[in-house]
Amino acid sequence: ILFLQIVHILNMTSAKIVSFLLHTEESLHSLQNRIEFETGISTGNQELLLETGICLDPRKPASQCVIDGVRGWDSYMVYLFDKSKTVYDGPFASRSLSDCVNYIVQDSKIQLPIPQLRKVWAEAVHYVIGLKEDYSRLFQGQRAAMLSLLRYNANLIKMKNNMVSASQQLKAKLEFFHQSIRLDLERYSDQMAYGISSEKMLKAWKEMEEKASQCAQAEDIGYLDEQIMALHTEIVELQKSPYARRQGEVMESLEQRAIDLYKQLKSRPPDHAYSDSTDMVKIIVQTVQSQDRVLKELFGHLSKLLGCKQKIIDLLPEIEVALNNIKEADNSVMQMQGKRQREIWHLLKIACTQSSSRSLVSSSLEGTASTPAATWLPQSSSGNAAPHPLSSLAAPEDGENFADVIRENVNYLELFSSILQEMRQELNSMMVS
Repeated sequence: ILFLQIVHILNMTSAKIVSFLLHTEESLHSLQNRIEFETGISTGNQELLLETGICLDPRKPASQCVIDGVRGWDSYMVYLFDKSKTVYDGPFASRSLSDCVNYIVQDSKIQLPIPQLRKVWAEAVHYVIGLKEDYSRLFQGQRAAMLSLLRYNANLIKMKNNMVSASQQLKAKLEFFHQSIRLDLERYSDQMAYGISSEKMLKAWKEMEEKASQCAQAEDIGYLDEQIMALHTEIVELQKSPYARRQGEVMESLEQRAIDLYKQLKSRPPDHAYSDSTDMVKIIVQTVQSQDRVLKELFGHLSKLLGCKQKIIDLLPEIEVALNNIKEADNSVMQMQGKRQREIWHLLKIACTQSSSRSLVSSSLEGTASTPAATWLPQSSSGNAAPHPLSSLAAPEDGENFADVIRENVNYLELFSSILQEMRQELNSMMVS
């Protein structure tokens, strides 16, 4: 018997306890099917919480519901909630009276012998203690719901912080992108008159600027932030509520009064005296009334907890969508920035190619002009050119020098033509991209 595994499940929707004997290596899904048969709550809507507010892991066996060891195993509860409901309003019937206790409740002034009255009052005390324990279990269920809500809230805060951080990073990147593209457009406009121009590239840059403005919509998370802050305020108020704390002081005092009455009756000698049950019945009635009141407050508070939890569950997918939108916008901005920088470096390469080709042409022209002058105009000792009466006569070596100059100019012309051809190809490829 000690090795049997029995799980006690408190159905928070009906305030009733159902118990199951677990089979060897039974899965949680199998246990949930049995719970559905007993309670009518479908497996998809079942939420099973431990006292710590942790939800049972479907990957683990059903034995996770049972604590190790002997002490306390019979009083350990798993709390069952219906995820399709957020309002738990009862009515919740109190535990039923035994026949003999119901007998004295119906007529509290009836006289009974002391030995018989002891038995009746013992059951009455047990009934009062049972009412208090019922409330204690339901309060523990409410506490488990609160702890579960705080776990969901912690996850919400984590996702919110990630969303705010990603939004701020996107905002900073968009500001940098807008400033840099404005500067690039200004500098591009300044050099169009004497430099390189591409209408297709200019149009692409302006489209980038418009697309970046559209990406700014992803960083707008103010509506989500307002909902989260309002939800946080609501959760804090629920934590501060007096109904979040145990309200069973009245029932505990009534329990003690019932025990004291029974002790007084027990100390009386078992003679032939008779007595009524007026005092005990008053305690029973007051305990039932007190339980009705505290349960109404408890389930009202529990409904608010579950309502907040459902709001968090509804918010989490919206935050996930906002995070994905921010990441997509961030990637888009970085891709546009990289594409524009590659185009700028492409323009710089073309400009450098044009500059080098101009320098080659000018150097070849200068060489062409200086070589005949050196050939046909001999220099004086002072370094200044001066006419010479024999300068018009051609010598054999002069013809050879002139032929070398022609060959060199032809080589420069071929090089210049190839450079111009490469420049045209690069410019056409840039305009196509």
